[in-house]
Amino acid sequence: MTDGRVTAGVVGGSGFTGGELLRLLAGHPEFEVVQATSRSYERKTVGHVHPNLRSLDLRFTSPDDLESVDVLFTATPHGVSMERIDEFRDAAETVVDLSADFRLPEAAAYDEWYDGHVAPEYLDEAEYALPELNRENLPGADLIAAGGCNATATILALKPLADSGVVTASDRAVVDVKVGSSEGGAGGGAASSHAERSGVVRPYAPTEHRHQAEIDAYLGLSTAFTVHAVDMVRGASATCHTFPADAVTKGDLWGAYRDAYEDEPFVDLVAGGGDVYRYPEPKAVAGTNRAEVGFALDTDNARVVAFGAIDNVMKGSAGQAVHAANLAVGFEETAGLDQRGLHPVGTP
Repeated sequence: MTDGRVTAGVVGGSGFTGGELLRLLAGHPEFEVVQATSRSYERKTVGHVHPNLRSLDLRFTSPDDLESVDVLFTATPHGVSMERIDEFRDAAETVVDLSADFRLPEAAAYDEWYDGHVAPEYLDEAEYALPELNRENLPGADLIAAGGCNATATILALKPLADSGVVTASDRAVVDVKVGSSEGGAGGGAASSHAERSGVVRPYAPTEHRHQAEIDAYLGLSTAFTVHAVDMVRGASATCHTFPADAVTKGDLWGAYRDAYEDEPFVDLVAGGGDVYRYPEPKAVAGTNRAEVGFALDTDNARVVAFGAIDNVMKGSAGQAVHAANLAVGFEETAGLDQRGLHPVGTP
C-alpha cells in the first residue's frame, strides 16, 4: 500500500482492455496505479497510446520487470497468463486475469474449447469474476478470472430463467450475439479495419465460439451460440430464444428477473416499456459498468426471448474485473464504477 491506498499494476496496458483498466484505476478512490506494462511501448507514456489518459503521469515498462503490488490486473492474450501465473502471483497478493486462461472450471474444457492448459492446478483456485453470478466467493479471493464479454451478456440475460427453473438443461437456448469491433482488440487485423467492418452484420462465429463453454458451464444450460460482428465500436447485445417445457406468464418472468437483480447495483431491467429504448441496448450503457436485461414472451407463451446488453470493454471486461477486485479486497463494490451513460451519443 502507498499512503493507505492499495497499489495496482496492469500487465498488457497498451490494449483496449488495458487502457480501460488504467482509466478506471486512475479514477478509483482506493487504488494507486504504480505500473503498466507493454513490450511494444516500453518507456512511452500511457497517454502516447491512450489519448484520454494524457494527464496520467505513468510510462509503460517491460512486462519482464514486474513490481510488487497489492493487486495485479493481467490483460494479456490467451495463453500468456497460464504460462506466467507463478510469476504473477509472486508479484501480487491478488491477481485478476482478463484473458480466457482461468475462466473455465475444468481442464477438460480447455482441451475441448482451447488448446489445452499448462497450469490446470490453478483452475480450482480461480474464482469467476462476474459478481451477479459469483459474489459470495469473491471476498478474499486471490485469483480471479474475468468472464468473456459475449458470455457475460448472455449469462446475465439467461440467469433469471435458469435460477427460477423456467429454463432447464433439457431446454436448449438459441443465442445470437451482436458485438462491436473493440472485441477484436487493438491488433484486430484486417477483418476489424474500418473499410471491412463498416456497415457489416457479419456472422464470424456461427458455431463453436469459445464463450459458449462459459455459458453452459456456469448456468448449467445447453446453448446453440452464434456471434455476429456489427458496425459498432463498443457493445455486446445477446438475444436468447428459449422454449420452456412448462407454460410461463409475464408475471412469472417479471418475478424471476426482479428476484435475480433487484439488489444488483449495475443491472437494469428493461422489458417492453414505451418510447424508443424498449429493450436492452448497448448504446445506452456505453462507457459504463452497467448491464441492461429484459425479456419478451411470445403470444402463445411457448417462447421466451431474453436480452442482455453491455459495453464489452467495461461490464464485459475491465469494469467487471474492477468490480470483482473491489469485492476481493473489501472495498465498496461500486467504488470507481459510478459512470453513467451518455444520451444522445453517436457510435459508441
